[in-house]
Amino acid sequence: MKIILTTCTALSLLSSFAHADIKLPALFTDNLVLQQGKPVTVWGWAAPDEDISVRFAAQTQVTRADADGKWRVALDPLTVNAQPQEMVLTGKNSITLKNLLVGEVWVCSGQSNMQWTVTQAGNAPKEIADANYPQIRMFNVERATSMTPATDVKGSWQEANPANAGQFSAVAYFFGRHLHQTLKVPVGLINTSWGGTRIEAWTSRESLEERPCAAQMLSDWDGLRQGWDATAEGLKFEVAKSEWQAAVKQINEENAKLPADKKKQAPPAPRPQDDPNKTPHHPAVLFNAMIAPLIPYAIQGAIWYQGESNQKRAFQYQELLPNMINDWRKRWNDEFSFGIVQLANFGNNQPVTRDPGVADAWAELQEAQFLTAITLPKTGLAVINDIGDEKNIHPANKQEVGRRLALWALANDYGRAGTVFSGPLFKNAVTEGNKVRIQFDHVGGGLKTRDGGELKHFQIAGEDMKWVWAQAKIENHEVIVSSASVPNPVGVRYAWAAWPEGANLINAEGLPASLFRTDEFIPSTLGVTSPFQETQKAPK
Repeated sequence: MKIILTTCTALSLLSSFAHADIKLPALFTDNLVLQQGKPVTVWGWAAPDEDISVRFAAQTQVTRADADGKWRVALDPLTVNAQPQEMVLTGKNSITLKNLLVGEVWVCSGQSNMQWTVTQAGNAPKEIADANYPQIRMFNVERATSMTPATDVKGSWQEANPANAGQFSAVAYFFGRHLHQTLKVPVGLINTSWGGTRIEAWTSRESLEERPCAAQMLSDWDGLRQGWDATAEGLKFEVAKSEWQAAVKQINEENAKLPADKKKQAPPAPRPQDDPNKTPHHPAVLFNAMIAPLIPYAIQGAIWYQGESNQKRAFQYQELLPNMINDWRKRWNDEFSFGIVQLANFGNNQPVTRDPGVADAWAELQEAQFLTAITLPKTGLAVINDIGDEKNIHPANKQEVGRRLALWALANDYGRAGTVFSGPLFKNAVTEGNKVRIQFDHVGGGLKTRDGGELKHFQIAGEDMKWVWAQAKIENHEVIVSSASVPNPVGVRYAWAAWPEGANLINAEGLPASLFRTDEFIPSTLGVTSPFQETQKAPK
């Protein structure tokens, strides 16, 4: 059938294009919170050259969509307002956003300990029942990957109430709740997190390419993508699954003839290899899909709980973490505050070892977080090596994690100068004969031990690099460390273990000291710069 395009039909199609509705990204919906005190960018899409106006809080800003239909305006800095307001956007059509507040906005990102919900936290039923905070607004970014920067995310703003608080990030919610209760202003929380992911997935490809330490990792991933054959990988998995099933069958037959204490354990089932084009572990794919579309939404800062999946490359993390922070700040064009949760104490699925001097990648990752926090401007550290769970990588006490992050934000972003926001952080070491005098920042009301007993989990070494447990005592605001077997010490370490059992140095406010080391010995993770080196195969 031949279709004849009449003049009227053509005009109708042109009119439809010319009158294309203005469209907003998902962040601009009812119930949102806008950042106070900074210019607020509002953006979206429309027909090319369409005139757009944005009216909010006695301001009207106008602009024109460019040739690609993109537009943006900047509202002058807003003042805090807890009374619901409306934003009216007008082009060829009109959009009205309702129930908008002005306050403090924070991006909350990382892996599973940030993703972990209020439902999964300690005392969850009561926390959910008590979640009646209409001025706390929560936005969950739907998890997605992309090989190129996306322009939008999926999600919507919700008020914090018993119907929806349970499915929001626990760390983010408790952080925001403490800010709201203290500041008495609206708080907006944008949760963009994904369990098990690595920091490089949250960082732009361009910034990674500028770091020599990331070259091998990028090359390995590029090689995997180029050689990927989904059909061949599927066949390999089917063979592996068949072999596993046969092995399990044989073990079960043998176990049927054995007493209970002699039975063999079946091997774990094989897993199919992740498609490198779809996996959330590929460098930059989460930045592209879950961070880039949030820019340039005005924020006060970000909080970050991640690192577990990078522990085998802990030394590299000393560069990857500040690189990511600087990358985000550059793209937002804002040196916003950035709060880091130092990894909690955790048994790390390792054999129970209580000897000093054992190499520990978990501790090296914690050190990378500590070094970033003390060297990068407007960056803080929430130390939580006292509230972990030896058997569970997801400690339940997310309330205290959020509170400690909020203490840092209150002191550094909101003028609460008297707030003690950190436990003791290593500052300097002075060797005096066979003793080492350790000096700290953030001693608060003074140094003490959590249990009132002697200091524990200090170790000391001489030039032979043999570590021994040390005696340590508090003198005023310092700790004196020594051992009769080490006459010429060259290094001291504190809480240097994934599970530093008994580590008990705190300040009078009850905040724990971070692990530290004064030595310059070579770390165990030096030179490991790609996840392929960790596993000798494509990472899951």
